[in-house]
Amino acid sequence: MIVRLVILGGSGSGKSTQAQRLCKYFGVPLISTGEILRDAISGDTTGNGYGELNDLGRNAQPYVIRGELVPDEMMIEFIKVRLSQQDANCGWVLEGYPRTAFQAEELDFLLDNLGEKLNWAIYLQVPQVVMVSRSLGRSLPDDQPEIVQRRVELFYDRTIPILEYYDRRRRLLTINGDDSPEQVQHNILTLLG
Repeated sequence: MIVRLVILGGSGSGKSTQAQRLCKYFGVPLISTGEILRDAISGDTTGNGYGELNDLGRNAQPYVIRGELVPDEMMIEFIKVRLSQQDANCGWVLEGYPRTAFQAEELDFLLDNLGEKLNWAIYLQVPQVVMVSRSLGRSLPDDQPEIVQRRVELFYDRTIPILEYYDRRRRLLTINGDDSPEQVQHNILTLLG
């Protein structure tokens, strides 16, 4: 079975952890928009073979530096280029995208054009207080209390419409992300059946 999954969740919900675990389990690439953007912006693109993505990253740099969301058109182009690459033919796990209902719809159009289908959007649901405390515990440079609080608010504003979008298409799996990483992975794999 070819696995194509989207991982959704707020800051500190365990998205990265579960995305990495699922990639390892299914032997598919992790497509993390945050990582692609960070690499492209830091210029750390040596030998990644993503020439076109690196150019897109440089265009996205001013938005990221200002802490703004990269415009939909730019992100959609990123995903289009990345999903067209050879290693994505056998499946993938997408983390950090889509971030808006519009991007979710565009992803479906893109997959239709590629003759592919999304299996599931997996939503890691954790209470707001857990999101905040986990984020503050990571000690990343941008994990300041007021920034974390803002990210959590933005997450709820933007994510509810995405969840509704996938739910209407019967493509949404909601998982309790407040369990141990092992238990969360077990629950995901059980639901994926």
